[in-house]
Amino acid sequence: MNHGTLLAAIDLGSNSFRLEIGRYDHGQIERIEYLKETVRQGNGLDEERNLSQDAMQRGWDCLARFAERLSGFKKSQVRAVATQTLREAKNRDVFLKRGCEILGFPIEVIAGTEEARLIYQGVSHLLPHSPEKRLVIDIGGRSTEIILGTGTEATETASFRVGSVAWSMKYFPTGEFTEQTFYRAEIAAQAVLEEALTQYPREAWSAAYGASGTVGAVADILQTAGWPEGEISAQGLNWLVKCLLRAGHADRVRLDGLKEDRRAVIGGGVSVLRALMELLKIDRMFVAQGALRHGVLFDMVEREDDAPDARDVSVQRLAQKFSVDALQSQRVREVSSLLFKQLTPTAGEGTAQAMRKLSWAATLHEVGIAISHSDYHKHGAYILDNADMLGFSMPELHRLGLLVLGQRGKLKKLESDFESDSFAKLLLSLRLAIILCHARLAPDLQGLSLSCHEGKRTFSLGASRAWADKHPQSTHLLRQESTSWQKTPWTFDFVTA
Repeated sequence: MNHGTLLAAIDLGSNSFRLEIGRYDHGQIERIEYLKETVRQGNGLDEERNLSQDAMQRGWDCLARFAERLSGFKKSQVRAVATQTLREAKNRDVFLKRGCEILGFPIEVIAGTEEARLIYQGVSHLLPHSPEKRLVIDIGGRSTEIILGTGTEATETASFRVGSVAWSMKYFPTGEFTEQTFYRAEIAAQAVLEEALTQYPREAWSAAYGASGTVGAVADILQTAGWPEGEISAQGLNWLVKCLLRAGHADRVRLDGLKEDRRAVIGGGVSVLRALMELLKIDRMFVAQGALRHGVLFDMVEREDDAPDARDVSVQRLAQKFSVDALQSQRVREVSSLLFKQLTPTAGEGTAQAMRKLSWAATLHEVGIAISHSDYHKHGAYILDNADMLGFSMPELHRLGLLVLGQRGKLKKLESDFESDSFAKLLLSLRLAIILCHARLAPDLQGLSLSCHEGKRTFSLGASRAWADKHPQSTHLLRQESTSWQKTPWTFDFVTA
């Protein structure tokens, strides 16, 4: 990545939307601008988990203001991620379709474990280099992420459905603070978070850090009241709860350092934080400067610079977990890559990314066999749609699952996705590679030539008659492949001469 490049990260959280703009400078990112708006989308989920029209409009209005600031930015310079509220919302596609149009850039809904990984990236990159074992916690509006790591590498990541907005709505709906409501809220939070005890025991970490909204808000209040700067102690948190109880109601809280946008969710946030500190035996938590949006920025740099990509590691781990035949995956990967290159002789923007997606699909195309050989392509697609794979957004995993689903059988199930020329090329390359490698041996590719006429949406694979005579089974399967494409917007011809 060129030094001086501007980058922008957008975090669509349950409580606030944030825009961070930075300039890349010799491995670091210098802040240029930071915008935050309290949108409270998490308040807009009804009992059926649908976002209200008002909540969506608040989000769209904020994105319109962000879009104005991002005028002139290229797609490669901006990444927008959405978290728990949009993970939960059944009608999220309605919000995302309009939101992407307004913003002018794609919006990715990321899984909880991926959110946790990016949070750790943001926190660790803004901490001094140290061999210490770190526990990082981020209490968001509707989810809490907990991460263990050393240096810049996260070793354990988890996301729990408990947060400041959700707990405030459930346990402090009128804003009233009593000992009973705090007790109920903390017990309920610990019930959700209790499984974290096995993943994050006290002996597994040497220092605890808190990131983002709730931790920052509590730290600001404590510092203003004379407690040590940049940290939260169990004693300080207990003092804050007593202050809230004396006020009796969120509207009557008079504490220096409490920002108005935090007043409505302070009860829920504090109850979750105290529950977590007690559960994990955290006596002192340091306030981290980094957060999710910083992690997104550093992740953009690593992807651009061809640094080790978390997605590649996740693919290999999943393949190993399901005992995928590594040699067959390698054969399909190599052949599909050669075929795709023939379809895209002129490498354009996005070609390298498309090749990487094809490599992932080829590596994982047999992942479903671990469940059943029958319909393994369907099982594979299900696994990818539901797996926690670090580095991937949920739409990326779904797209990868579609390639795995489409590797064999009828193509009508993928009809809506053939509007993308790139998807059609990726899918054909994968299907042909699987056919040519059907004997689980390195195939004979001598004399095979694959071409594409995009205007007519036609693929053509040419082979000599001698090749066809030498490989009758492959020839039979390739002729059947022509039939498979007949009910799609594309046609595939296998020609021997």
